[in-house]
Amino acid sequence: MVRGEPGVGKTVLLDYLAGRASGCLVARAAGVQSEMELAFAGLHQLCAPMLEHAASLPVPQREALRTAFGLSAGSVPDRFLVGLAVLGLLSETAGQRPLVCVVDDMQWLDYASAQALGFAARRLAADPVGLVFAARVPGKDVAGLPELVVAGLAEGDARELLESVLTGPLDPRVRDRIIADTHGNPLALLELTTGLPPAQRTGGFGLPGAVPLDGRIEESFGRQLEALPAQTRRLLQLAAADPSGDPVLMWRAAGRLAIGAGAARPAEEAGLGEFGARVRFRHPLVRSAAYRSASVQTRQELHGALAEVTDPAVDPDRRAWHRAQAAPGPDEEVATELEQCAGRAQRRGGLAAAAAFLERSAGLTLDPARRAQRALAAAQAKHQAGALDAALFLLAMAQAGPLDELASARVDLLRGQIAFASGLGSDAPPLLLKAAKRLESLNLDLARETYLSAWMAALFAGRFAGAGDLTEVSRAARGLAAVHSPHPAAMVLDALTLLVTDGPVAAAPALRQVARVFASDSISAEEEIRWGWLAQAAASAVWDDVRWRAMLARQVQLARDVGALDQLPIDLGALGTDAAWRGDFAMAAALIAETDAISAATGSRRPPFAAMLLASLRGDQAEAAPLIEATIAEATAGGQGIAVTYAHWAAAILANGLGRYADALAAAQQARTPLRSIWPCGRCPS
Repeated sequence: MVRGEPGVGKTVLLDYLAGRASGCLVARAAGVQSEMELAFAGLHQLCAPMLEHAASLPVPQREALRTAFGLSAGSVPDRFLVGLAVLGLLSETAGQRPLVCVVDDMQWLDYASAQALGFAARRLAADPVGLVFAARVPGKDVAGLPELVVAGLAEGDARELLESVLTGPLDPRVRDRIIADTHGNPLALLELTTGLPPAQRTGGFGLPGAVPLDGRIEESFGRQLEALPAQTRRLLQLAAADPSGDPVLMWRAAGRLAIGAGAARPAEEAGLGEFGARVRFRHPLVRSAAYRSASVQTRQELHGALAEVTDPAVDPDRRAWHRAQAAPGPDEEVATELEQCAGRAQRRGGLAAAAAFLERSAGLTLDPARRAQRALAAAQAKHQAGALDAALFLLAMAQAGPLDELASARVDLLRGQIAFASGLGSDAPPLLLKAAKRLESLNLDLARETYLSAWMAALFAGRFAGAGDLTEVSRAARGLAAVHSPHPAAMVLDALTLLVTDGPVAAAPALRQVARVFASDSISAEEEIRWGWLAQAAASAVWDDVRWRAMLARQVQLARDVGALDQLPIDLGALGTDAAWRGDFAMAAALIAETDAISAATGSRRPPFAAMLLASLRGDQAEAAPLIEATIAEATAGGQGIAVTYAHWAAAILANGLGRYADALAAAQQARTPLRSIWPCGRCPS
């Protein structure tokens, strides 16, 4: 990972690397800010030339990759399978000669591509493949990779570079200030003196310093754009509006805007862009400056021309996006087209892209009821994509319009899900409980699922739950749980709520039934993935260890098969806890290490339940104490009472094993919770 501020020379270093990779295949891609919402756009840019090698991949991986790239229809491609497919594709491509992949401006790569490339980069091992990224600030997807931090030039080198491009006298005070302000940034040194008025060259008065460095560089490029002929500026604005870099598309759009081929020469002579086999800007800040220099009306005209020349059969999503940017106001036809784009994006696994399409679709909708529906759909997609603040904003937009009772209840449900996903443990249960109650008369299956979500949220909130604690949720759900339904969620809800309201003796038959059914072959893989975590809690509550382990092993295998990386760490952690209890510390440590590796790859953070238990059972004060203290602090801040309880309980085991019995008693008393009366000690579903 090459990291550094804009203009420090990251792209030059990547060009240097690519130019000297003799004997290697070189594949390149670059993130573009306007394509951040298009799922797998960056990955397609890098891997499209390699697809001839995809035939060698296992069928599930090959199909996942083809679906992600829109080459075939299919269910949503699992991110784990896409990551494995990319890893296999890179390895196959490097079979004849080494492969060097260079990805610039990774901070602007779409999330799905960044995740897949980060996944592959951590698993290349001995393959003759080099992956080199450059970014201003690396994202969590590439966390842990080796880094090369590119800093500015030393003062002497900066002075030499600055003087090499001066065309007139420069006051030493101005020179020293430029060097100090730019911290030796090469692009800034070259650009900030361009167009500098004589008064500022000689006296230093009024030298701009309040604007951030990248803004000042962009302003410098803006001054250079102003000096170009009007047609040339318009051509650069057009190229900036379409990040594909396709010269055929750009020139066809230019023809519709009456821009002649001669408009390119002044831009090339000024060193601002290239118009050859690909359309390229000298620097991303040139693209940004060009686009910003266009008025709102001009941007609409540019995007309108690009939409007209984009083939709807080949690239319907990009055409719809350009049409949306060209729309001067509400436009139902474009809004509907964007809605269709969102559906295609979701089928490819592009949640962020789907959310962006739906958000723009809602913004272009005039009818209040339809606008509210689309805003709610956009909020749901934003939540699934992890953009929680944006989801809340869209929920407010949805609530501003007329919603029927079901849609209004879905708003409450989504608010609760966002609170739970945000780690706000005490906020989620009452919101989800409210939604579940409203849904009872509207959609029984969704109401049951929402009660289960509320039950799970209350379980995690534990002592911090307040209103909407486990008892209140269970009592509220009992009426619905008693209504017979073949739905697996109904069976799980009945058993778990009865366990809380009436105790383990009364609930034992229902709990055993859940354990039997979920340990059998009658449950589908989808149902097992969705409800298996709570079902294994039912088996644990009646000490049915045989079925409990069988269910966990099946869940782990299913999660591996479908790439359910959100669920896999939970199941592996539970197996690690079991291994620690059985005294198989080596197996427990291996499962914990795998859990940590998957969590690091996905950027998820969960309390280290199994690690705390293993270290405490070993009596390892140096390892256990920091884990316990950090968990208590973080879980208290996040309202996750179950993690606080578990940490105190692990502290009691640690102190007891070390002979500090007073400390053990104090910790055990802090770990007391009503859950301990219904679940085996240390076996709460965590």
